[in-house]
Amino acid sequence: MADLGIFVGALAIAYLVPGPDMVLLLETGALRGRGQALATAAGLALARAAHVALAALGLAALLRTSPWTFEVVRLAGAAYLIWLGIAMLGASSLLPPEARPGAGRAAPSYRIALRRGLLTNITNPKALLFCSVLLPQFIRPDQGAVAGQFLLLGTILVGIGLAFDIVLALAGAAIGRWLSRYPLAQTLQRWAFAMLLIGFGARLALSSRPQ
Repeated sequence: MADLGIFVGALAIAYLVPGPDMVLLLETGALRGRGQALATAAGLALARAAHVALAALGLAALLRTSPWTFEVVRLAGAAYLIWLGIAMLGASSLLPPEARPGAGRAAPSYRIALRRGLLTNITNPKALLFCSVLLPQFIRPDQGAVAGQFLLLGTILVGIGLAFDIVLALAGAAIGRWLSRYPLAQTLQRWAFAMLLIGFGARLALSSRPQ
């Protein structure tokens, strides 16, 4: 596939654009540690794999041609992002429950972290539309089975996204270790991440359906 380098470059640019996935990873790493941030990255990877599969099945076309389905998914995704932001603002402590004084040695909530990553991405209809628009541009029917090419490109899309997410998860954890020495900085960080998530949710709620 001669265009593979262009495909990888397009993905890299897309993953470098700030969005709710990036904010969620940095927030999780900073406030909940590296392990839960990596679990969130795994959830995002599962969501992207689901988007690739849905795009391959042609279900993404339903969002483009059926206004009500796009609206339902869009509003659900917006509501979830806003709920995450509000929950962050209302938290009684910046520390995860298992790290609070007197909380004992409860296991970190990896399952919850994975679910947050999964829901954040899979409820964003534009992520599915991105896959359905980008992938077909690099499919070459004269160069082999279309299904095999779709599988290869989808695997690359998920793999590169996961690589970026792991870097962000580790960066968030490093930020968290630095912020742990400065309570005021923790508070400002929490408010910044919360307002970003609420802002992304509001933007999604107000966005129009792609034509």
